[in-house]
Amino acid sequence: MSRRSSLFLVTVFFAAISQLSNAQARRMVLIDQDGSGPGGSNQMAMMVLLQSPQAEVLGITMVSGNAWEPEEVQHTLRMLELVHRPDVPVVPGAIFPLVRTEEESKVQQQLYGTFPWYGAWGDLAATTSRQSYHGPYVVPKLAEGEPALKPLAEDAAHFLVRQVHAHPHQVTIYAAGPLTNIALAITIDPHFAELTQGIVIMGGSLSPQTGDPEFANNPRHEFNFWFDPEAAHITLRAHWPRIDLTTVDISIKTGFTKEMLGEIARSPNPGAKYLAAYTGEFYYLWDELAAAAWLDPAIITKEEKLYVDVDLTRGPFYGDTLSWTSANKPQLDLQLVHVQTDLDLPRFNKLFVELMKGPPQPGSPVN
Repeated sequence: MSRRSSLFLVTVFFAAISQLSNAQARRMVLIDQDGSGPGGSNQMAMMVLLQSPQAEVLGITMVSGNAWEPEEVQHTLRMLELVHRPDVPVVPGAIFPLVRTEEESKVQQQLYGTFPWYGAWGDLAATTSRQSYHGPYVVPKLAEGEPALKPLAEDAAHFLVRQVHAHPHQVTIYAAGPLTNIALAITIDPHFAELTQGIVIMGGSLSPQTGDPEFANNPRHEFNFWFDPEAAHITLRAHWPRIDLTTVDISIKTGFTKEMLGEIARSPNPGAKYLAAYTGEFYYLWDELAAAAWLDPAIITKEEKLYVDVDLTRGPFYGDTLSWTSANKPQLDLQLVHVQTDLDLPRFNKLFVELMKGPPQPGSPVN
């Protein structure tokens, strides 16, 4: 064998070892998201994980929340095409909450007043909603183009259970929308939660220090928990190895700026091009923070360990966040939650922008 051949084989060997090491180092995650789009916070949050070399995204399950699930599926499929990640499966999930209904919420408006944001139920918010209302099975023409990719022919809850059983104690659930799919998975398989590495949730609100009227007047109200309170209750009561909670309180310390988008837009990579074309909403980075903090726990500089649940009483506080310390919690099977309370904002912003500017991760096509 020639010296050149020997060097070539050595190079190939070490490259293979490097690739294997990188694959082993990647942490498995299942994304459960209300993927409204195009662009915007929900899509950017998924991209935080999709663009990270640390994360192996096993799949994305969709749930109604900020928009209806059928429309979200199409936006997410198209996003995966445009950011060159068609290898990641998208799985249809819950269209409606477990118990709460749109019609019931109209009655509650008359009794208790309105909120600024109703997500898929946009007509409830009159002129305060950021999107035009349409019914659950209507999928408007997509501004970013129609996807060629198709969703899996499986439902989200069974997909979640199947993936966790295929990789026991290795998968983290990242849940950044209403928790309907997660609750259904727990109901199907009582051991689902304990077979994961834990769950990262964006949801809940305790006492946000803000003049934002959405939260200043309703400090315990947060949309993800409110939209499906029973699902949040089931999820928070399950026996996860660990629960990390990104609440409104810490989320409002973040913000997506035109300067950040401008820096991202200068990148030639497909993810950056997608955001430059379709992201124009400058608001809190709540879902993005939950994802980034899982990738880099040092972003969170302070947390509080609390027991958290949701008010299921039918009345003005239905869906509000409940919390206790170990000293005053009720004698119930409540789970300890790591509630994030402060962050290293420059560190978070830097990681977020770098990921949005970055190239597609392995598994994506060359073109």
